Amino acid sequence: MALGVGNKDVDVKPAPVLPHHHMANTYKPKNILITGAAGFIACHVCNRIVHNYPDYKIVVLDKLDYCSNLKNLIPSRSSPNFKFIKGDIGSADLVNYILLTESIDTIMHFAAQTHVDNSFGNSFEFTKNNIYGTHVLLEACKVSGGQVKRFIHVSTDEVYGETDEDAVVGNHEASQLLPTNPYSATKAGAEMLVMAYGRSYGLPVITTRGNNVYGPNQFPEKLIPKFLLLAMKGMTLPIHGDGSNVRSYLYCEDVAEAFEIILHRGEVGHVYNIGTKKERRVIDVARDICRLFSLDPDTHVKFVENRPFNDQRYFLDDEKLKNLGWFERTTWEEGLRKTMDWYVKNPDWWGDVSGALLPHPRMLTMPGFEKYYDGTEETKNSSNVDINNSNRNKIVVPTTMNNVSPHKPSLKFLIYGGAGWIGGLLGNICEKQGIPFEYGTGRLDDRSQILVDIRTIKPTHVFNASSVTSALNLKWFEAHKPETIRAIVVSVLTLADVCREHGLPMMNYAFGGNFEDRTNSIKSFYFKTQAKVEEFLKEYENVCSLRLQLPVSSELNNPHNFITKITRSDKVANIPTTITVLDELLPISIEMAKRNCRGIWNFTNPGIVTCNEILEMYKNYVDPCFKWVNFTLEQQAHFPSPSTNEMDASKLKKEFPMLLPVKDSLIKHVFEPKNKSLGY
Repeated sequence: MALGVGNKDVDVKPAPVLPHHHMANTYKPKNILITGAAGFIACHVCNRIVHNYPDYKIVVLDKLDYCSNLKNLIPSRSSPNFKFIKGDIGSADLVNYILLTESIDTIMHFAAQTHVDNSFGNSFEFTKNNIYGTHVLLEACKVSGGQVKRFIHVSTDEVYGETDEDAVVGNHEASQLLPTNPYSATKAGAEMLVMAYGRSYGLPVITTRGNNVYGPNQFPEKLIPKFLLLAMKGMTLPIHGDGSNVRSYLYCEDVAEAFEIILHRGEVGHVYNIGTKKERRVIDVARDICRLFSLDPDTHVKFVENRPFNDQRYFLDDEKLKNLGWFERTTWEEGLRKTMDWYVKNPDWWGDVSGALLPHPRMLTMPGFEKYYDGTEETKNSSNVDINNSNRNKIVVPTTMNNVSPHKPSLKFLIYGGAGWIGGLLGNICEKQGIPFEYGTGRLDDRSQILVDIRTIKPTHVFNASSVTSALNLKWFEAHKPETIRAIVVSVLTLADVCREHGLPMMNYAFGGNFEDRTNSIKSFYFKTQAKVEEFLKEYENVCSLRLQLPVSSELNNPHNFITKITRSDKVANIPTTITVLDELLPISIEMAKRNCRGIWNFTNPGIVTCNEILEMYKNYVDPCFKWVNFTLEQQAHFPSPSTNEMDASKLKKEFPMLLPVKDSLIKHVFEPKNKSLGY
């Protein structure tokens, strides 16, 4: 059966006919809360239940993370038994309020961080979402006084850990949990809480553990949609390791049917595996997708660095679920073809997903503006939005997810300062990421020349790196005040104003500080002008100001590089400071542009590092014979205190939790690559 969605069809199969001997104890919910239903698996479950059971009321709670999309719920939006609430399961007040006001008697808990790659660098977010979020839900159920009759917790096959390659029988529901990565560890931890609340408080809990799921509406950080989108563009498919890892794949509608059956027939206190015994190597999946697009796997498959630990195999025993009447309906060939057809018809469903198509994606969140389907806009300025309070037929969708014309690139950058160090590095990053860009040629203090650049290049974003320098001659700025005003004040504000008039977001790189000259303070003319510009830019809602400090990169021969400067100095002041590791942070600035970030940001790595610590790394990784001399403590006393040089990067760290502390970033992005290039 298909539900019409504009020009798109979404398959929704009728409710399964259960064997007669299962019917006597069928559970019938009234008001179901489904968490995370704007995501992949849960949207198929939600749409199915809304359609098949019009007498059930379905309430969806979803915070709309980067891998969620309200368009996934289009089949349900017009149904009178459907309600969407934007919010976080980590908000106890909100969860308690929903359970009370919506008379929730059933919870199907899908909301979670699920991408293993992200968990290796962002594990705290996984603990927060997967464990703490689950705990909030369980506690709300406990205090509701027996109101909730079913709590279905959605877990993963990865909690079992790696299955032996020669195992004939899969992991059954009583098998030991041996998670091997931060993601599966947090899911196992959540399961322990679910089990404890079931035993201690008598909560009516059911847990599911599923194999990999694929199909329409899946965010392309996952293997199959990523490979499909890459193959559609004729690009190579990146495979972690040697591609021998084995996985079992279930089509999304078969999984939705499994949840439908577990909802009605699952026994309280039990665990159910949702799996298939049909396994495939990752390399074979890539080859099958290449064949769908008539691509040669030998030339369109490439092997990339494996992730820190990549389980070889997950194998489940699914007999227990089959005893409830479920079975796999969709063959691999049929499901893959359906999935391919959907992505071919909806290539821009997620907007710009270039970051997700990388071999090791680092997707986080996608803040910005939101848009109703009738075209009106709303800024994301509240944490919880009940779209039904204002208009039952409106659903909020992030602007970044709107369809993009296939005849126009979704991104095109205009970069000023291309002849400089940072502007040049930005261009190199754009080339590597496949982002179209051009360097601006107009003078920034001449409005007409900027207009020519914009009208000719037609950018989506403007980057200004023209006024960034790491070698400040404060005496020169003091002696050339008109030139300083024109370069730092007039140019930046003119560019910001022209960009605002044309609706263009502007990323502005500015210098944050320099402790090498003791006159570096707000009293110096240079920093007075910088402070004024920053104050004025606050009035431009289209500008994102990035404060750099003592930028460094792996180009250790570049004279602008702070590391190069101190390694060539006769004496070094061993003063702690914060720095900007460009190899890590410049790609983040591009991601910030995609996310529509605005305002002022301290654009440095978290924490502080001393010059001696940097030079010690240089000695260990680059030149074992390197030696240096420090200023005496008496001489060093003339330099600014450490507090003058530390910039708080907590705002940036909150937006990008995987941002490395300064010392770790220096090793990973600067010294280790240099060490390898030297052949050590």
